[in-house]
Amino acid sequence: MAHTIINSSSAPAPIGPYSQATLANGTLYVSGQIALDAESGNLVSGSIEDETHKVMQNLQAILAEAGMDFSNVLKCSIFVKDMNNFGRINETYGSYFSSNPPARETVEVSRLPKDVNVEISCIATK
Repeated sequence: MAHTIINSSSAPAPIGPYSQATLANGTLYVSGQIALDAESGNLVSGSIEDETHKVMQNLQAILAEAGMDFSNVLKCSIFVKDMNNFGRINETYGSYFSSNPPARETVEVSRLPKDVNVEISCIATK
């Protein structure tokens, strides 16, 4: 199966052996994004809302590079360090989906890359 690697300079470069996203047969598979600022290379700190907004902005940049937006998203996976932050993450995440939100799961994990509090990946299609 032929596929195309999608990379956006507006989202952080991968920190391991993976691509930001892969497009195959009209479906975009976006790797998990954390609150890393592409321009400065620094993690966004502060509130869990600030961190979640940056994650969503990184996803948005990758979707845009593929000619898509959040209306094209079919499914998201959310990984959180502390499920006690779920409500605040959920409210911020939900603000990016004005109608017909995608399927998703939210999983609490013991640790995430760079010790962030939230990581989100998605699958989208045209």
